[in-house]
Amino acid sequence: MASGATQQSNQMAEETPGFLEALLRDFPTPLSSESPLPWKAPGTTLGEEEVEGELAELAMDFLGSRHAPLSLASSLAHQAVSQLLQTDLSEFKKLSRQEEEDDEEQKAPVTLLDARGLARRFFNQLWEVCSAWQKQLPLSARGPQRQWLVSIHAIRNTRRKMEDRHVCLPTFNQLFGLSDPMDRAYFAVFDGHGGVDAARYAAVHLHTNTARQPELPSDPATALREAFRRTDEMFLRKAKRERLQSGTTGVCALIVGKTLHVAWLGDSQAILVQQGQVVKLMEPHRPERQDEKERIEALGGFVSHMDCWRVNGTLAVSRAIGDLFQKPYVSGEADAASRELSDSEDYLLLACDGFFDVIPHHEVPGLVQSHLVGQQGNGLHIAEELVAAARERGSHDNITVMVVFLRDPRELLEGKTQGTGDSQTDRGNQDLPSGPLEPETSSPQRS
Repeated sequence: MASGATQQSNQMAEETPGFLEALLRDFPTPLSSESPLPWKAPGTTLGEEEVEGELAELAMDFLGSRHAPLSLASSLAHQAVSQLLQTDLSEFKKLSRQEEEDDEEQKAPVTLLDARGLARRFFNQLWEVCSAWQKQLPLSARGPQRQWLVSIHAIRNTRRKMEDRHVCLPTFNQLFGLSDPMDRAYFAVFDGHGGVDAARYAAVHLHTNTARQPELPSDPATALREAFRRTDEMFLRKAKRERLQSGTTGVCALIVGKTLHVAWLGDSQAILVQQGQVVKLMEPHRPERQDEKERIEALGGFVSHMDCWRVNGTLAVSRAIGDLFQKPYVSGEADAASRELSDSEDYLLLACDGFFDVIPHHEVPGLVQSHLVGQQGNGLHIAEELVAAARERGSHDNITVMVVFLRDPRELLEGKTQGTGDSQTDRGNQDLPSGPLEPETSSPQRS
């Protein structure tokens, strides 16, 4: 699901038969027990709760590497995962152990599965689905109702490791077999620290957990919050088993029909640009925020200023997935907000703090406009330009930028010049947990 390149969601339907034919030509039979795996197994063991997300990720990465149309890849992955989960997986049970809880008297059994054996079985399940679909392609493999233009760029920059991850999933419904008439598209950026494990985990499991929340059809914002909480709990169990210390901030957007839902932990951010004006969607979680500082101190922790404001003298974010040894001071509870779209919105931008620490919100429309003018309305490489701008401003952090166009970028050049986001006009937006939606004139910088 994660991709480091600009992409459009729909591929031409005529590519599908050729893709299946080529795949089955390269893999004419299922794998034998001696055959090498065509993909890397997701670790040594998997918890039962991790199977759906990890196998879907395996399939999407594999099919994407072979240039499968995105809608086909999502449908194939869903069918193969669903069929496998309906079979008996007991042969893959590697061990059962007791998970230590905060209360030592309470023990929860944890069933782990052999990841390599499961990956082999899953490939053969995927092979069977491809073989059947080559004979007759189901209607579910068709593309989503809406086409999306999404520009993505991510760089390690001067950091030793790349700890960002991102997800672009306009075929959300197809990947999870959701058959209701409501179109859904999911986009996310995760900014890891202390290692990439937490960011990678969130990029695999958060959208899976969102899809499985019972509140999704009626209350997507609540579903997103619950998915963050669930993903944090799952990763903390993994962190205890494998002694992982990493964490990740994250921001995700779920567009359901004509409603935008945003959820976030930490200081990765999303902004909406409407007719050249920046609309504030969220308030990032930073330790110096008064309510965050009070929450941390009430739990017995402290916030201090070193090179920046930090929780207990260590982390520069006050909410994150993971960070096992900083819980509960670093909270895993996300905030969420919703906004109705009116077809006058230009684009949605998601990025990590490596971008927003050096590029104020109100400068984004001007940077985008300048690029579109130079490229005659072609927005395919706008994320690359924005990342370059952040680097030129002095960002040394990992930088990830995702721009989701809500209108054809060529329309943004027709008949007007975008503003710079300095209007004080109140657009009468609904209240959010962190305050009202309003055009924003400045962006707070990390101290």
